[in-house]
Amino acid sequence: MDYLARESADLSAELWNRIDDTVIGTARKQLACRRFLKVFGPLGPGATTVAVDGVGKEEILEDGIGRIVGRTQLELPLFYEDFTLLGRDLELAAQTGLPIDLSAAVAAAKKAARREDDLVLNGSKTLGADGLLTVKGSAKVKKGDWKAGENGFSDVAAAVSQLAKTGYLGRYALVVAPDLFLDLQRLQPSTGMLEIDRIQKLIGDNVFMTSALAPGKAALVCAEPEYMDLAVGLDLSVGYLELADFNHTFRIMETAALRVKDPAAIVVFG
Repeated sequence: MDYLARESADLSAELWNRIDDTVIGTARKQLACRRFLKVFGPLGPGATTVAVDGVGKEEILEDGIGRIVGRTQLELPLFYEDFTLLGRDLELAAQTGLPIDLSAAVAAAKKAARREDDLVLNGSKTLGADGLLTVKGSAKVKKGDWKAGENGFSDVAAAVSQLAKTGYLGRYALVVAPDLFLDLQRLQPSTGMLEIDRIQKLIGDNVFMTSALAPGKAALVCAEPEYMDLAVGLDLSVGYLELADFNHTFRIMETAALRVKDPAAIVVFG
Protein backbone atom coordinates (compact mmCIF):
# COMPACT_ATOMS: atom_id res chain seq x y z
CA MET A 1 0.00 0.00 0.00
CA ASP A 2 1.29 3.45 -0.97
CA TYR A 3 0.44 5.20 2.34
CA LEU A 4 2.05 8.45 1.19
CA ALA A 5 0.03 8.41 -2.09
CA ARG A 6 3.11 9.19 -4.15
CA GLU A 7 1.99 6.94 -6.99
CA SER A 8 -0.95 9.25 -7.58
CA ALA A 9 1.40 12.08 -8.59
CA ASP A 10 3.07 12.23 -11.99
CA LEU A 11 6.37 13.42 -10.57
CA SER A 12 9.87 12.15 -11.25
CA ALA A 13 11.87 10.09 -8.77
CA GLU A 14 14.55 12.78 -8.95
CA LEU A 15 12.11 15.44 -7.76
CA TRP A 16 10.88 13.25 -4.93
CA ASN A 17 14.48 12.67 -3.85
CA ARG A 18 15.13 16.41 -3.81
CA ILE A 19 12.00 17.05 -1.78
CA ASP A 20 12.89 14.31 0.71
CA ASP A 21 16.46 15.51 1.08
CA THR A 22 15.31 19.10 1.57
CA VAL A 23 12.56 18.38 4.08
CA ILE A 24 14.40 15.78 6.18
CA GLY A 25 17.68 17.67 6.04
CA THR A 26 16.02 20.91 7.18
CA ALA A 27 14.11 19.19 9.98
CA ARG A 28 17.22 17.48 11.32
CA LYS A 29 19.00 20.82 11.58
CA GLN A 30 16.06 22.36 13.46
CA LEU A 31 15.09 19.56 15.84
CA ALA A 32 16.52 19.96 19.34
CA CYS A 33 14.98 17.21 21.45
CA ARG A 34 15.95 14.38 19.09
CA ARG A 35 19.56 15.29 19.74
CA PHE A 36 19.33 13.98 23.28
CA LEU A 37 16.27 11.70 23.33
CA LYS A 38 16.52 8.15 22.04
CA VAL A 39 13.95 7.28 19.35
CA PHE A 40 11.78 4.22 19.95
CA GLY A 41 10.63 2.97 16.55
CA PRO A 42 9.59 3.74 13.90
CA LEU A 43 6.61 1.51 14.66
CA GLY A 44 4.94 2.16 11.29
CA PRO A 45 2.17 4.50 10.10
CA GLY A 46 -0.55 2.14 11.37
CA ALA A 47 0.53 2.41 15.02
CA THR A 48 -1.89 4.61 16.96
CA THR A 49 -0.75 3.92 20.53
CA VAL A 50 2.39 2.84 22.37
CA ALA A 51 2.86 1.34 25.83
CA VAL A 52 4.51 3.35 28.60
CA ASP A 53 5.91 1.39 31.53
CA GLY A 54 6.14 3.28 34.79
CA VAL A 55 8.65 2.74 37.57
CA GLY A 56 6.37 0.33 39.43
CA LYS A 57 5.45 -1.92 36.49
CA GLU A 58 4.92 -5.53 37.42
CA GLU A 59 2.86 -8.57 36.43
CA ILE A 60 0.37 -9.68 39.04
CA LEU A 61 -0.78 -13.29 38.97
CA GLU A 62 -3.93 -14.10 40.94
CA ASP A 63 -6.67 -16.73 40.64
CA GLY A 64 -5.27 -17.97 37.35
CA ILE A 65 -5.26 -14.49 35.81
CA GLY A 66 -2.21 -12.40 34.99
CA ARG A 67 -2.30 -8.65 34.50
CA ILE A 68 0.30 -5.93 34.16
CA VAL A 69 0.04 -2.91 36.44
CA GLY A 70 2.05 0.28 36.02
CA ARG A 71 1.62 0.23 32.24
CA THR A 72 -0.42 2.78 30.30
CA GLN A 73 -1.18 3.33 26.64
CA LEU A 74 -0.10 6.60 25.03
CA GLU A 75 -1.66 7.98 21.86
CA LEU A 76 0.60 8.61 18.87
CA PRO A 77 -1.02 11.71 17.37
CA LEU A 78 -0.49 12.74 13.75
CA PHE A 79 1.27 16.04 13.10
CA TYR A 80 1.35 17.56 9.64
CA GLU A 81 2.37 20.64 7.68
CA ASP A 82 1.44 21.33 4.05
CA PHE A 83 3.28 23.12 1.26
CA THR A 84 2.55 23.74 -2.42
CA LEU A 85 4.71 23.72 -5.52
CA LEU A 86 3.26 25.60 -8.48
CA GLY A 87 2.65 23.60 -11.63
CA ARG A 88 4.14 26.37 -13.76
CA ASP A 89 7.35 26.27 -11.75
CA LEU A 90 7.59 22.51 -12.16
CA GLU A 91 7.04 22.83 -15.90
CA LEU A 92 9.69 25.54 -16.21
CA ALA A 93 12.19 23.37 -14.32
CA ALA A 94 11.42 20.46 -16.65
CA GLN A 95 11.90 22.61 -19.75
CA THR A 96 15.09 24.38 -18.71
CA GLY A 97 16.75 21.80 -16.48
CA LEU A 98 17.07 24.38 -13.71
CA PRO A 99 16.38 23.18 -10.15
CA ILE A 100 13.02 24.15 -8.72
CA ASP A 101 12.90 26.49 -5.74
CA LEU A 102 11.96 24.43 -2.66
CA SER A 103 11.73 27.34 -0.22
CA ALA A 104 8.12 26.42 0.58
CA ALA A 105 9.25 22.92 1.57
CA VAL A 106 11.99 24.36 3.78
CA ALA A 107 9.55 26.66 5.58
CA ALA A 108 7.10 23.80 6.17
CA ALA A 109 9.87 21.52 7.46
CA LYS A 110 10.92 24.16 10.00
CA LYS A 111 7.34 24.44 11.27
CA ALA A 112 7.05 20.65 11.51
CA ALA A 113 10.29 20.44 13.52
CA ARG A 114 9.18 23.15 15.92
CA ARG A 115 5.86 21.39 16.42
CA GLU A 116 7.63 18.20 17.49
CA ASP A 117 9.91 20.04 19.92
CA ASP A 118 6.93 21.98 21.31
CA LEU A 119 5.07 18.73 22.03
CA VAL A 120 8.10 17.11 23.68
CA LEU A 121 8.89 20.11 25.87
CA ASN A 122 5.52 21.71 26.61
CA GLY A 123 3.04 18.90 26.03
CA SER A 124 -0.46 19.60 24.72
CA LYS A 125 -3.62 20.34 26.69
CA THR A 126 -5.67 19.47 23.61
CA LEU A 127 -4.14 16.00 23.46
CA GLY A 128 -3.83 15.60 27.21
CA ALA A 129 -0.12 14.93 26.68
CA ASP A 130 2.67 15.84 29.10
CA GLY A 131 5.94 17.50 28.13
CA LEU A 132 9.31 17.51 29.85
CA LEU A 133 8.47 20.83 31.53
CA THR A 134 4.88 19.98 32.45
CA VAL A 135 4.88 16.33 33.58
CA LYS A 136 3.99 15.76 37.22
CA GLY A 137 6.65 14.30 39.47
CA SER A 138 9.66 16.16 38.10
CA ALA A 139 12.19 17.81 40.39
CA LYS A 140 12.43 21.59 40.68
CA VAL A 141 15.32 24.02 41.10
CA LYS A 142 14.66 27.71 41.73
CA LYS A 143 16.39 29.59 38.94
CA GLY A 144 18.57 32.57 39.72
CA ASP A 145 19.36 35.46 37.40
CA TRP A 146 21.52 33.89 34.69
CA LYS A 147 22.61 37.35 33.57
CA ALA A 148 24.59 37.82 36.78
CA GLY A 149 27.55 36.13 38.43
CA GLU A 150 27.78 32.40 37.92
CA ASN A 151 24.12 31.74 38.68
CA GLY A 152 23.60 29.74 35.50
CA PHE A 153 26.42 27.33 36.28
CA SER A 154 25.43 27.11 39.95
CA ASP A 155 21.81 26.25 39.07
CA VAL A 156 22.84 23.56 36.59
CA ALA A 157 25.36 22.14 39.04
CA ALA A 158 22.64 21.98 41.71
CA ALA A 159 20.35 20.15 39.27
CA VAL A 160 23.09 17.66 38.37
CA SER A 161 23.76 17.06 42.06
CA GLN A 162 20.06 16.51 42.70
CA LEU A 163 19.81 13.90 39.95
CA ALA A 164 23.07 12.18 40.87
CA LYS A 165 22.32 11.83 44.58
CA THR A 166 18.98 10.17 43.77
CA GLY A 167 20.65 7.67 41.45
CA TYR A 168 19.96 9.22 38.04
CA LEU A 169 23.34 8.80 36.39
CA GLY A 170 23.99 8.82 32.66
CA ARG A 171 23.64 11.24 29.76
CA TYR A 172 22.62 14.64 31.07
CA ALA A 173 21.16 17.20 28.67
CA LEU A 174 20.27 20.83 29.28
CA VAL A 175 17.62 22.39 27.03
CA VAL A 176 17.17 26.16 27.25
CA ALA A 177 15.22 29.01 25.72
CA PRO A 178 17.18 31.35 23.40
CA ASP A 179 17.39 34.17 25.96
CA LEU A 180 18.99 31.90 28.56
CA PHE A 181 21.37 30.49 25.96
CA LEU A 182 22.58 34.03 25.25
CA ASP A 183 22.85 34.75 28.99
CA LEU A 184 25.39 31.92 29.23
CA GLN A 185 27.69 33.50 26.65
CA ARG A 186 29.46 35.54 29.31
CA LEU A 187 33.07 35.39 30.37
CA GLN A 188 33.46 34.34 34.00
CA PRO A 189 36.10 36.71 35.50
CA SER A 190 37.41 34.22 38.04
CA THR A 191 37.88 31.40 35.53
CA GLY A 192 38.62 32.99 32.15
CA MET A 193 35.93 30.71 30.65
CA LEU A 194 32.51 31.33 29.19
CA GLU A 195 29.79 30.18 31.54
CA ILE A 196 28.38 27.85 28.86
CA ASP A 197 31.82 26.24 28.52
CA ARG A 198 31.82 25.42 32.23
CA ILE A 199 28.35 23.88 31.93
CA GLN A 200 29.35 21.87 28.87
CA LYS A 201 32.35 20.48 30.72
CA LEU A 202 30.02 19.49 33.54
CA ILE A 203 27.43 17.66 31.42
CA GLY A 204 29.40 16.64 28.32
CA ASP A 205 28.63 19.40 25.81
CA ASN A 206 24.91 18.57 25.84
CA VAL A 207 23.40 22.07 25.88
CA PHE A 208 20.58 22.63 23.40
CA MET A 209 18.77 25.83 22.50
CA THR A 210 15.25 25.84 21.07
CA SER A 211 12.68 28.52 20.32
CA ALA A 212 9.98 26.03 21.34
CA LEU A 213 10.69 27.09 24.94
CA ALA A 214 9.23 30.32 26.30
CA PRO A 215 11.71 32.96 27.53
CA GLY A 216 13.32 32.06 30.83
CA LYS A 217 12.48 28.34 30.60
CA ALA A 218 14.98 25.49 30.91
CA ALA A 219 15.23 21.88 32.02
CA LEU A 220 17.95 19.35 32.77
CA VAL A 221 17.22 15.68 32.09
CA CYS A 222 18.95 12.37 32.50
CA ALA A 223 18.14 11.24 28.98
CA GLU A 224 18.66 7.52 29.33
CA PRO A 225 15.95 5.49 27.53
CA GLU A 226 14.88 3.73 30.73
CA TYR A 227 13.68 7.15 31.93
CA MET A 228 12.34 8.74 28.74
CA ASP A 229 12.35 8.48 24.97
CA LEU A 230 10.52 9.61 21.85
CA ALA A 231 8.14 7.00 20.45
CA VAL A 232 7.70 7.31 16.68
CA GLY A 233 5.12 5.61 14.51
CA LEU A 234 5.51 7.26 11.13
CA ASP A 235 8.81 9.13 11.05
CA LEU A 236 8.98 12.48 9.28
CA SER A 237 7.81 11.77 5.73
CA VAL A 238 6.45 13.66 2.73
CA GLY A 239 3.22 12.53 1.11
CA TYR A 240 1.26 13.74 -1.89
CA LEU A 241 -1.97 15.51 -0.91
CA GLU A 242 -3.66 16.82 -4.04
CA LEU A 243 -3.54 18.52 -7.42
CA ALA A 244 -5.62 21.69 -7.31
CA ASP A 245 -5.64 24.48 -9.90
CA PHE A 246 -2.78 22.58 -11.57
CA ASN A 247 -0.60 23.10 -8.49
CA HIS A 248 0.79 20.25 -6.37
CA THR A 249 0.26 20.20 -2.60
CA PHE A 250 2.38 18.00 -0.36
CA ARG A 251 2.08 17.07 3.31
CA ILE A 252 4.88 16.57 5.82
CA MET A 253 3.65 14.02 8.39
CA GLU A 254 4.77 12.17 11.48
CA THR A 255 3.22 10.37 14.42
CA ALA A 256 5.15 10.70 17.67
CA ALA A 257 4.85 11.10 21.42
CA LEU A 258 7.14 11.67 24.38
CA ARG A 259 7.31 8.70 26.76
CA VAL A 260 8.26 9.74 30.29
CA LYS A 261 8.77 6.55 32.26
CA ASP A 262 10.29 8.19 35.33
CA PRO A 263 9.58 11.93 35.76
CA ALA A 264 12.06 12.19 38.64
CA ALA A 265 14.81 12.09 35.98
CA ILE A 266 13.77 15.64 34.98
CA VAL A 267 14.73 18.87 36.73
CA VAL A 268 12.74 21.97 35.73
CA PHE A 269 14.19 25.41 36.46
CA GLY A 270 11.49 27.74 37.74
